[in-house]
Amino acid sequence: MNNSDLDDLAAELSDFAAPEKKGGRPPREERIIAGFEEIQRFFEKHNRAPQHGEDRDIFERLYAVRLDRLRALPDCRSLLAPLDHQGLLAGAPSDAATEEVIDVDALAAELAGTASADDITILRHVRTSAEKRAAEEIAHRTPCEDFETFKPLFERVTTDLKTGLRQSQPIEAGSRAIEVGDFFILDGITLYVAEVGEPLKTTAGEVDRRLRLIFANGTESNLLLRSLQRAFYNDPAARRLVSPETGQLSFGGELDADDVESGTVYVLRSLSDHPYVAQHRDLIHKIGVTGGKVETRVADAERDATYLLAKVEVIATYKLAGINRTKMENLFHRLFAAARLNITINDRFGNPVQPQEWFLVPVFVIDEAVERIKDGTITQYTYDPKAARLVQAVKAERA
Repeated sequence: MNNSDLDDLAAELSDFAAPEKKGGRPPREERIIAGFEEIQRFFEKHNRAPQHGEDRDIFERLYAVRLDRLRALPDCRSLLAPLDHQGLLAGAPSDAATEEVIDVDALAAELAGTASADDITILRHVRTSAEKRAAEEIAHRTPCEDFETFKPLFERVTTDLKTGLRQSQPIEAGSRAIEVGDFFILDGITLYVAEVGEPLKTTAGEVDRRLRLIFANGTESNLLLRSLQRAFYNDPAARRLVSPETGQLSFGGELDADDVESGTVYVLRSLSDHPYVAQHRDLIHKIGVTGGKVETRVADAERDATYLLAKVEVIATYKLAGINRTKMENLFHRLFAAARLNITINDRFGNPVQPQEWFLVPVFVIDEAVERIKDGTITQYTYDPKAARLVQAVKAERA
C-alpha cells in the first residue's frame, strides 16, 4: 500500500475517531463539574438549593448530600468557584448531612425500571424511610390482653354501619384531629383509638403523640400519631367511621346559606281511640322523616294503618340538612328499638298490621336525642325503656 492509499484510509477512519477532549481536565474533575451542574439545574427549576429531609424527593436529598460534600472540600470549592454564579457553595455544610440516609438499594431498583422513561429523575413507588417505619409499626402488633373490654365496641360499630348510625368516609388531608374514641379502617381492619398520649417533641422540632390503637382482630399497637397519619396516606382505601351527625346535620331554626335541606324529622301523637293507645297517649309517639311537608304526609292518617288508622297531632319537627333521610330515620328507630310499640290493628281490609314506627318514648327524651345528635355524643348513649331516659353506654377502660 503506498502513501497515498494510507492517507486516504486515515481520512476515512477519522470520521469514526472519538472526539478530542477539550480543556484537558482529569475524569475526576469532569465528574465533579457534571455533578455540580445537576445541582445548578435543580436550583434553576425550584429557585432554591436542594434540602435534606425524609419528606423530600430522593434525588433532592442526593443533591443536598452532594452539595454539602462539595462545600466541605477545598479543592472542589476552588474548581467550581468560577462556575458558581448562583452562590451555591456559600455557607457551611448542613448538620443534617450526617443524619441523612439514602436507600441506595431502593434507588437502584427504581432506576433500573426507568430506562425507557423520559426523565430518570422521576421516581415512582419509592417510599421514604419514615413511610417504611410507619408501615413496620402498623404491621408490628401485639396481642391485646384486655380485648374483651373493647370487643363490644367493635360489634356496635359494625351494627352502626349497617343501620346508618355511622358512615364510612375517606380520610382527607387536613381533616379533623385523631382523638380518643375514633374508629378507622386501615388495610382492611377496623381500629379503635383507645388512648392519645402527651405531646412529644421530635428531632425535627415537630409535636407528636404516642397512641394506643386496638384492632378488631384482637391485637394492639402503640405507634406515633404521625406514623398513623402516614399509614392512612399510603392506604387509598383507609376510612374514618363517623357518625352521620358530625358536622352534617342542621336541626331547628334557620338553615345556613350553604346547607341543602334534606327533609324533616317529625314526632307525632296518635288520636286513636284504641284502649291501649288512649291509656298511654302522652307516651306513645311516631318518629319519622319526610322530604316533603309533614302536613301533606299525615293528611290521610285515618286511612293509613301506618298511622293507626286515626288522625295524628304533630308534636315536634326538626329540619335536617345534608344527610340521607332513610339513614336518619333508621338511627332513631335503632336508638329506641327497645321501646317499640307492640300493637296489632286491622287495616281497612281486615288484615292484621303491626306498625313499626311508634315508640313508648317521652317527648323530652326525643328532644334530648336530637341535641345529642347535634353535639355528636349520641353514640355514647342507649335508651333505657324501664327508666324512660337515655343512659350512657358502658365505656371501655384500660385495666
